[in-house]
Amino acid sequence: MRYLVSVIDDRTGSATPAEMDAIHAYNDRLVAGGHWVFAGGLASPGSATVIDNRGEEPMFSDGPFLESKEFLAGFWIIEAPDLDVALRLAAEGSKHCNRRVEVRPFLGD
Repeated sequence: MRYLVSVIDDRTGSATPAEMDAIHAYNDRLVAGGHWVFAGGLASPGSATVIDNRGEEPMFSDGPFLESKEFLAGFWIIEAPDLDVALRLAAEGSKHCNRRVEVRPFLGD
């Protein structure tokens, strides 16, 4: 199964050099263990554009969909045989990036 591991933070690009080293080591471990699918950091919510094309014409709005102190600052998409393994891997990711994370399975996987 595939899981989304969302990194929660209140700043963008806030990782220290030591945290970035730890994140790279964790990424290498995910690759070596066959769990790596994709990962990335995200720009600040203020750089977002919300698009609503449910009507006659698409509407484009600057800024985040939801105003919040904390936001999705980055993510991993991982492969794991079950939720227990995904949670263990996410706990390691949380430790390495020094941030809280949220784990959600993809539907239909």
